[in-house]
Amino acid sequence: MASNDAHPADDQKWGRVLICGGIDWPKLGRKERGGATGSEAEPQNPDLLEPHLLRSLLNVKVVSIHASCAGCHFVAIDIEGNAWLFGRNGFSALGVPNVEFISENAPRLVTTEELGAPAGTKFVHAACGRNHTLLVGSNGTVWAAGQNNLGQCGQSICPEVTSFQPVPVMHGGQKEHVVQASAGITFSIVRTKSGKVFSFGSAEKGQLGNGTTGERIATGNKTSFDIEVQPIYIKELDGKNIVDIASGQQHSLALDDAGVVYVWGYNGYCRLGLGNQVDALKPKIVPQFAGPNEATMASGIVAGPSSSVVIDKQGMYWMAGKWKNSGEGSSGSPYSSFRYMQDIMGCKVILARSGGVTHWLVTPDDDGTPMTVCWGQNAINGELGMGPEERKSSSKPTRNLTLVGINVIDIAAGQNTTCILAKPTEKFSDMPRHPEDVDPPVVCVGCKKDYGDDDSPLECDKCDAPWHLQCLDPPLDAVPDGEWFCPDCEDDPGAPVGKWRTEKKPNKTKSKTKRAASPGGENHDAMETGGKRKAPPKARAAAAAPAPKKKKQ
Repeated sequence: MASNDAHPADDQKWGRVLICGGIDWPKLGRKERGGATGSEAEPQNPDLLEPHLLRSLLNVKVVSIHASCAGCHFVAIDIEGNAWLFGRNGFSALGVPNVEFISENAPRLVTTEELGAPAGTKFVHAACGRNHTLLVGSNGTVWAAGQNNLGQCGQSICPEVTSFQPVPVMHGGQKEHVVQASAGITFSIVRTKSGKVFSFGSAEKGQLGNGTTGERIATGNKTSFDIEVQPIYIKELDGKNIVDIASGQQHSLALDDAGVVYVWGYNGYCRLGLGNQVDALKPKIVPQFAGPNEATMASGIVAGPSSSVVIDKQGMYWMAGKWKNSGEGSSGSPYSSFRYMQDIMGCKVILARSGGVTHWLVTPDDDGTPMTVCWGQNAINGELGMGPEERKSSSKPTRNLTLVGINVIDIAAGQNTTCILAKPTEKFSDMPRHPEDVDPPVVCVGCKKDYGDDDSPLECDKCDAPWHLQCLDPPLDAVPDGEWFCPDCEDDPGAPVGKWRTEKKPNKTKSKTKRAASPGGENHDAMETGGKRKAPPKARAAAAAPAPKKKKQ
């Protein structure tokens, strides 16, 4: 929960990506465009009402995944330190100009090498704002791309920064080593290895934490505010060893190594948990987590659009601000100070996240396995992923039954979409895939021959391509346990799937090229084929293979 510093790859937990909620990236959250549930959007890009395995990244070992409660794009960082980006690309938020979105079925690969970093540099962290993205390298450099009308990308004022550019973070004439980033709508925050915090962008609501908004009259009826295009040191945190930062739309939280929580920025709906609605122009200590009882001090922080969450050292979940639409906790009766949630007060929280309207936590179940709990009103796109037969929204914390038996290790909760990082298990492999159908060959890829009931091929977990065991190089004597990926998928991790993969690539070393989907590649219609879907590991190992069947449309 606390620190997001880089660790050696062999010490990192990794998992595979699940996705649920809205995937119609150009229309998500935009009522004027018909909305993601409009009749025009449904046939092509239907909401995913339960978590689906994201095929495009199914053979990529992902160690962290990042999103914004105010945005519709995602960054996944793999075990080799590469970044995979997909979602809405407004103002070139994903570092690609003149593209409306990048399909989740053809994510863009970004390496530190192409951004000019020294050999061996890896991405270790990322942050998403509404329309901008920050990438943090193991060499301490932070890069930014996207909307920059208020300097939120750390560059001279311009409408957008169309490709990732380095952001110099200096203090006392020396370069600071950045290890973590967070972002709101119009500002960005970075934390350095020495525990310092820097901010840049708009100071309108005190988001920069430097004690001023710089409000002034620009014209007769227009007010302007300070803009910082270069990272400025937040002096109020001087001498504090900050180990974690988090940002909502217009506010931020910081956590020091003692467990003290600092908050600043916009305080509408009491989201800072200070008992009032006065904006904090400098970081202020939240008294509840300032000691002296160490058990009630903080171990983790989370920021939602209009709420804040603190996890104390006992694992208890505390929330402040507006987090639902009616009753206590709504705009009419927000939590003015941090309060524990009655329904989950017995849970020991090991991971917590907040999205556009969603809230997530992971806690040990009775048998010690991870249990995923979620809630959120007005989750109209299915971003809670509770299943097609269940309610889309929940005002109370609810166990997510679709994730029972799934070992969740990270969650990226976006504005209308949720991505979940989970360890691959037998239960994991049984989950639905997205896209459902990828039009695989109907004959063995190796020998180009059909197969009978006694000669059932092995099917790739990612692309469904069928292979006879003896046609592989080297041949296999038996069906392998667990995951299996075909030679083409092994040679090109993260490659686009189905109709988004425009050409068949020969065996080669791992691709280092950029990948970006065109707006034309957005059709998610199912395609009927005669291929067989590979059964779960135990079933595949059985002597008798099932008869061929058509995939669901």
